[in-house]
Amino acid sequence: MNASGSTPRAAETMPARPWGLLAEFASVSDVLVAATQCRDAGFKHWDAHTPFPVHGLNDAMGIRYTRLPLFVLAGGTTGMGLALLMQWWMNAVDYRLNISGKPYFSLPANIPIIFELTVLFSALGCFLGLLAFNLLPEYSHPLFQSERFRRATQDRFFISIEARDPKFDEARVRDFLECLGSINVERIEEEED
Repeated sequence: MNASGSTPRAAETMPARPWGLLAEFASVSDVLVAATQCRDAGFKHWDAHTPFPVHGLNDAMGIRYTRLPLFVLAGGTTGMGLALLMQWWMNAVDYRLNISGKPYFSLPANIPIIFELTVLFSALGCFLGLLAFNLLPEYSHPLFQSERFRRATQDRFFISIEARDPKFDEARVRDFLECLGSINVERIEEEED
């Protein structure tokens, strides 16, 4: 009881905000058909989760080619340029040695270093580009709360549609996913910070 003599009301809990809906499918053909239907329905923030690579899933989802090769090209070009500049500076400018009348800088002698730095910077560009495009590192994801989602690495196929999608209306999306032949549709809630 408080000072006024009445019992305090139990703290009212706010319903958790939905992160999205997760639909479970039993076979590759089911998830391919469902992915095509989701793409055709115009969803923008959705994904398919499979235990192994599924041929044709990228086309069914409407995934465009990535810009990652541009990062690799930029990294490789930077590595090649830095290798050339570094070796030219060291051999022709900073520490000139006249050895048997050979030129201070010759390209054939410097090819191995140029190649190695091109490969190194290409790999770094690829690695950093993958981290950026995949929004990594992400230590936890709302889908990890689902017990059923654990089978995504074993024998089940899933499609998740996020609540931030402009076309997301929980009741309509649930009906849509159930009509696609899903085994189960589960509401995934936002993680609390």
